Amino acid sequence: MTTAAPLISPVDGKTDVYMILGDPVEQVRAPESFNLIFAKLGMNAVVVPAHVAIGDVLAFVKTVFTGRNIRGMLLTIPHKSVVMPLLKRCGPLAQVAGAVNALRLDAQGELEGDLFDGEGLVSSLNYYGMVYAGRRVLVLGAGGGAAAIGASLVGAGSRVALGAAAELAFFDPTPGKAQELAARLSGHSSVVRAAASNDPAGYDLVINATPLGLKTTDPMPCDVARVEPHAALMDILMKNQPTPWVRAGRARGLNAQPGFEMMIQQADLYLAFFGLSKAAALVRQDATFIRESIYPAELAGEIHRSRHPELATSGEPAV
Repeated sequence: MTTAAPLISPVDGKTDVYMILGDPVEQVRAPESFNLIFAKLGMNAVVVPAHVAIGDVLAFVKTVFTGRNIRGMLLTIPHKSVVMPLLKRCGPLAQVAGAVNALRLDAQGELEGDLFDGEGLVSSLNYYGMVYAGRRVLVLGAGGGAAAIGASLVGAGSRVALGAAAELAFFDPTPGKAQELAARLSGHSSVVRAAASNDPAGYDLVINATPLGLKTTDPMPCDVARVEPHAALMDILMKNQPTPWVRAGRARGLNAQPGFEMMIQQADLYLAFFGLSKAAALVRQDATFIRESIYPAELAGEIHRSRHPELATSGEPAV
């Protein structure tokens, strides 16, 4: 019988360090997932979370990258847009969205970034059978994650050919925030606009890209009773899943899903960006072992099982 790999490989003076920055950061699931990948491949690497206030993040990033064993950073809310002034260059999706979720130093020691959230979201929609091409989509929130999602849903700067939404609306309670994002994306698509409210009526797909749901006392991102009977709900949060919003959608019989797949579906893009081609190939071949690690017990039966079950338990998968 094969023994499962430990969650984290031993850490020593030769360990390559990757960090994930957020404010808050306790909700992130990337450390356990990426550390599991490293352990399965016997890689001397680790992902470490860091809770960094938004006012400190620019100084933190500049200082941390002076460490010679710091190989890269992942970014979560609210830092994806804040770090943009530090970058020498970034990928096309990041340029459109004005945000990044991955940082590295290039061969000249210059900081560069890229953005994978949107592609991860689109792949997760495909995973769950949620149709967005030619449909009306409402994104709740207008931060860096929402910007990435929007850029991919209208096909702006994408690395692959994607079907585009027929209408893409953003709502954010912060005055002017949704309007600013819609204006930025409207240069790449005429279907983008700011919504007057968070009313989901009339939309085919509703995506929660707000922090609402991180706390059990949070209000719902929108009124699920107003969602169309045929519509789908995607909640990109990685904590407290299934959230009350997802549960309410499922209680109505809707295709309502948590955000785990958004991270899983972009994991190989992160790994390739950091130059970890073997790890990226492993995840592309089979990510069942990641799902088994982060899906809660009540959702475990919903995991799409691999056609290669031996890869979920083997200590050294062929890639």
